[in-house]
Amino acid sequence: MGSPAPRIGDWYQTPVGDHLEVVAYDPDEQTIEVQFFDGAVDEYDLETWDELELENASPPEDWSGAMDLPQEAYESDRDYTSRDRREYPDPYDTPEDDFS
Repeated sequence: MGSPAPRIGDWYQTPVGDHLEVVAYDPDEQTIEVQFFDGAVDEYDLETWDELELENASPPEDWSGAMDLPQEAYESDRDYTSRDRREYPDPYDTPEDDFS
């Protein structure tokens, strides 16, 4: 059957369920560089790529895979409120007369 043609930025799924994105493709060298959802990077030649029997896939909704972060580490960013803004003001948000 074979795999679809590699396209930079497209996501694919392996038969065992791993997700990967094509991050580089060199048609002269006939190599494809991929990054798996967990952050691992690998390179395949076109023949091996075809043997992987990949399927097209949608990008993952959970962007934290390559970051290797626990969910709590990035969930806290979603709870940002205007109250937090007052407690931690922008250091670049100062009146002009502070520069005189």
